[in-house]
Amino acid sequence: MKITVCIGTPCHIKGARIIAEKLQELIYDYSLEKTIELTGSLCMGNCQAGVCVSIDDEIHSVTPETVEKFFLEEVKRKLHK
Repeated sequence: MKITVCIGTPCHIKGARIIAEKLQELIYDYSLEKTIELTGSLCMGNCQAGVCVSIDDEIHSVTPETVEKFFLEEVKRKLHK
């Protein structure tokens, strides 16, 4: 699974670094570093949506406050399909 966090200026301002760090922490906490590739992208073309995070090309809007919920509900769910 590939997770990409937008790190372009609008998303950076809205907390992309915090989100990327938390996702990295959660990936290690759940021992998923061999299953999940975490990358960054300069722009995903959806700047108004907040910090864009894609899971295998499906884009989600994530905030620093919702990143853990996003991981548990979206990432973990997709892993168990």
